[in-house]
Formats: sequence, structure tokens, C-alpha cells
Amino acid sequence: MLALFALLTTFTTLISTVLTQPIPPKSDTSLQFLTEKNNKRFYDYDNGSLGAPIRGVNIGGWLVLEPYITPSLFEAFRTNPYNDDGIPVDEYHYCQQLGYDEASNRLQQHWSSFYQESDFKDIASQGFNLVRIPIGYWAFKTLNDDPYVTGLQESYLDQAIQWARNNGLKVWVDLHGAAGSQNGFDNSGLRDTIQMLDDNNLAVTLDVIKYLLKKYSSNQFTDTVIGVELINEPLGPAMDVDKLKNDYLKPCYDYLRNEVQGDQVIIIHDAFEAYNYWDDFLTADGGAWGVTIDHHHYQVFSPGELVRTMDERISVTCSWGTGILNEAHWSVAGEFSAALTDCAKWLNGVGIGARYDGSYRKGNDGSYYIGSCANNEDINSWSYERRNNTRRYVEAQLDAFEMRGGWIIWCYKTETSLEWSVQNLIQNNLFPQPITDRLYPNQCGTK
Repeated sequence: MLALFALLTTFTTLISTVLTQPIPPKSDTSLQFLTEKNNKRFYDYDNGSLGAPIRGVNIGGWLVLEPYITPSLFEAFRTNPYNDDGIPVDEYHYCQQLGYDEASNRLQQHWSSFYQESDFKDIASQGFNLVRIPIGYWAFKTLNDDPYVTGLQESYLDQAIQWARNNGLKVWVDLHGAAGSQNGFDNSGLRDTIQMLDDNNLAVTLDVIKYLLKKYSSNQFTDTVIGVELINEPLGPAMDVDKLKNDYLKPCYDYLRNEVQGDQVIIIHDAFEAYNYWDDFLTADGGAWGVTIDHHHYQVFSPGELVRTMDERISVTCSWGTGILNEAHWSVAGEFSAALTDCAKWLNGVGIGARYDGSYRKGNDGSYYIGSCANNEDINSWSYERRNNTRRYVEAQLDAFEMRGGWIIWCYKTETSLEWSVQNLIQNNLFPQPITDRLYPNQCGTK
């Protein structure tokens, strides 16, 4: 799979790329809906006079495991203090190594504790108006040889939707992992393979997404769930995107509109393709409606990005905002972060290391050394310059993404990582409070 990661690195470089008391949504942060005569349902984020843009946060590492978000779950397997041998690299291998019953016990403990309604109350009080909740296909249906724990996550998802409703938040339901994996990343559930489009895998994933589309476009949920993402981050450069469109995305749209006759918004990730790539697919001119394109933006997953000056990072960031202004669909930045390094333990995967300090062990990136990752999670070790740059970078991204539809930052909390935890960023004044506050105003020249 070295070729896959080399391909991804090259591609990334090229594209620069009161708990019981409900809190009513504030008028200046609520998401507004437009309803046409034919009952087509939209949320309006191109017209600021009707409501705020999406200002959301991802509920990462909860219903889909990611080792860098909850390292304690994976550290329990450690047998060697000097390397990561024997530590499962993803949720698939986590369940496989433990066996079903023990995996179920540990995961239920995690699901019942990592997020509580108090978190959703905090999210709302901090000015966010939406949460994006990832979940894997295996929560609903599995392949014959899958080791995943299944059938239990749905109740936690529905509970979280109620927490969001109680606290005036909207929800995107995000299918984060497809059968066979859509990208080979650990966040798909299964690392180092991309077999989503194999016939059996595709059939299982279609069954799952159709279930999600039917359920979460029903009247029981549409007051809170304002979108369903068909699949997170399919790796376009490593798959047949035409097959993805014709055999998965288009059938999903047709199923929701024609069979279910639902008016739920559908979200399509850009598959790491360039701006305007999707301008001829499921557009209003072609008779489609209620389709949103989801762009994800990071600047830490290639050496070229990591060595950028701060001014260069800001320039790239602002181009993310202007890049979508003439796209045919609504567009939202569904993932981004405050990270200026890839130093967070296991961010690149168990056993892989970091590009920033030259310890990376996939492809050819390990030869780079940019700086030390020592004490990366200790805010007291951060220089004054790094703190200022992090806040500056966050603010530039918020401004850029509010040029159009808005944003959903990744992610709300982690066990240890500072750069990737909005909760920690807020505590350390690295993320604006209120959200519209700016220490570095007008970096993208939009006001």
C-alpha cells in the first residue's frame, strides 16, 4: 500500500489542499430553512439576512474510532514501549483482536462516556449551530467476515440527535466508513485497502445508506437533521469516480427523491477533486435539488504544506474561500482544523510517525525534518509565536469558509491532542469566543 500513500501525498501537495432544560437557538446563530411551494427543503446559507452560515463542529472519534482521538483505547494493547507492534491500526482490527464480546464491552463503555449531553450544551453555548456525527456502515449491517460490533451504535446516534434538538443544534448524519473502505484511511474503519466499489461491498453500503436516508428524512428527524452525507472522503484519485457517481451517488439521490419522496438535503464529499469538478453532476440545471458539496481542507499531510510560512498558509486558506464561490452547488467546508503540524500521536496512523519531525514511515516523506514534536500536547511549551499563529490560522479559515456556506471544524474533543480539540483550543484562547471575535480581522479581505 506504499504506492497508495505516496499517491495521496503527491495529490495533497498538488491541490494544497441546564442539562435537562433545552437551550433555544439564538436568532443570530440559527440556521434558517427555505421551503418552496413544492415542499423542497433547503437550508439557506447564501443569504446572511435570513440566518447565520453553518458554524459547526464534528463529533469525531466517538461512533467511529480513530486512534489519535482516543489513544487510551489502543494503548491497552501495547506490549513494547519502543514501538507500536501489536497495536490495532483501526476499528476493524480493534474488534478482531479483542473478539466480539470484549470489543462490545469496551466500545459500549466508550460510547456511553466519551460524549454526554453536557458536551452538546457546551457546544451550543460556545456559538456553534450544528454538529456533524460520523458513523460506520457496520453499525447497521456487516459483511460475513466482519469482526465489527454491530447493531448498537444507532441508539447512541439517535440519543445524540435528541441532545442536539434539546440544545438548539442542527445535525448532519455522516456515513464515515463504507464496506471495504472508500479511502484506506483508519477513519473509514479499515486501513490500507480501498474496495468500496467491489460489487458485494457496494451492495452492503447501498443498503445502509438507503436506510439512513429513509430514516433521517422522516418527519421524526427533519426538524434537527438537515443533511445526510452519502460517504465521507472517497479517495477519487485511487478509485473509479464515474462508477462512484453512477452506481452509488446517483442511485442514492434517486432513491431519496423518487422512492422515499424525501426532501432531505444530500451531502456529497468532493472525493479530493478540484473545485467545480462536480458542476455537471446532480445540479439544479439538470433537475436535481438539495445537493451540497463538502470540501475538507488541511495543510499538514505533506512536507510541502508543513514547510509553508504563515503568510503562505493564510494565502492558501483564503483561496479555499474564493475557490467555491462559483460552484454550481451549495458548498460547505465539512472538515478543517487548527493544526500546523502532524505531530499528534497516531494522526497519520498507528506505527507511521510524523512528517514534521522526520519519523514518518510511509512513502518517502520520512526524510524531512522540520522541527521537534516533543511536548506538542503541552500548551506551556508552545511559543508565543505558535499560539498567535494558531489563532490567526483558525480565524482565517472561519472567514474564508463563511464567504459561502460555512464550516464544520474537526473535531470537538480528543483525549490528548491540543491542535485537534476545539474544546482545548477554546480553553487556551486559540479559538475565538464569541465565534465572530477576531484578533486578526479581515485576513482574506472580505470586509
